Amino acid sequence: MQLNEIRNHTTTYLANIGRKRDIMLPNLFAMRKEEVSALEAVVYNPVICLILQGAKETTIGRQSVKLRAGDALLVSHDLPVVSKITLASPDTPYLALILSIDLGVIRSLYDQVGETVSQVPNAQSLSAGPADPSWVELLGRYLSLADKPLEAKVLGPATLREVHFRLLMSPIGGMLRNLLSVDSQASRLGKAILKMRADFREPLAIANLAKTAGMSQSSFHEHFKSVTGTTPLQFQKDLRMITARELLQSGQHTFSAVGFQLGYESPTHFSRDYTRKFGLAPSKDIMRGDLVHS
Repeated sequence: MQLNEIRNHTTTYLANIGRKRDIMLPNLFAMRKEEVSALEAVVYNPVICLILQGAKETTIGRQSVKLRAGDALLVSHDLPVVSKITLASPDTPYLALILSIDLGVIRSLYDQVGETVSQVPNAQSLSAGPADPSWVELLGRYLSLADKPLEAKVLGPATLREVHFRLLMSPIGGMLRNLLSVDSQASRLGKAILKMRADFREPLAIANLAKTAGMSQSSFHEHFKSVTGTTPLQFQKDLRMITARELLQSGQHTFSAVGFQLGYESPTHFSRDYTRKFGLAPSKDIMRGDLVHS
């Protein structure tokens, strides 16, 4: 299935969801935006994002990628991401398909491929490049099941498993290959990242995180930065700032209350971190009126 055909299927899928004519396919999301966006800060779970139309820029830590139609972005760990749509209009909207990656499915392939797949040195949690036709065709086939409930129920799981396999073996699948084993460094770092997501309001405890990952503190810091492109401290700050933006946008919390809730004892410190993250002080960011709810 070609990109143009998948683009047409996606447009129909979005229209039919609005009319409640199609089923919602598990793990698959479609996005359509008619205008460029301001910076959006969200926490990504493991996903593959296929750009069908328009363009987007995404940043994790110090790593930034620009994506256009036909490109794909793979995120392998739970990570705070800053992104913005850079090309979109009512006549030519931004379109993307996003598939949640199930690491359980990836690891279920270990018995078949574990002996033939090697660890990929220096692989990062964000990987981008031209979409591989081998998994694009499968993703399009999965999308085409939206109006076929019985086929989706019977064939969907097998199609998703094959998509995961093709992603695993694709040029952008290096970190997925590193995650294939539950005992790999990438997998153990993943456990520490999940712990950080759960405890991000608490003081950063590198010793405990290193223990969770089964590493020394120095080794944990080194591998964490290699995989995520940022330090544990900055990672925690990013989680806090994304949550702060959501809470402030809701209009139900004061600035001071949000800072205190996120573990800041000083409003000045909170405001400084927020300004560094988003380029505007919290009060000005809210007044600008273009905060994006994640």
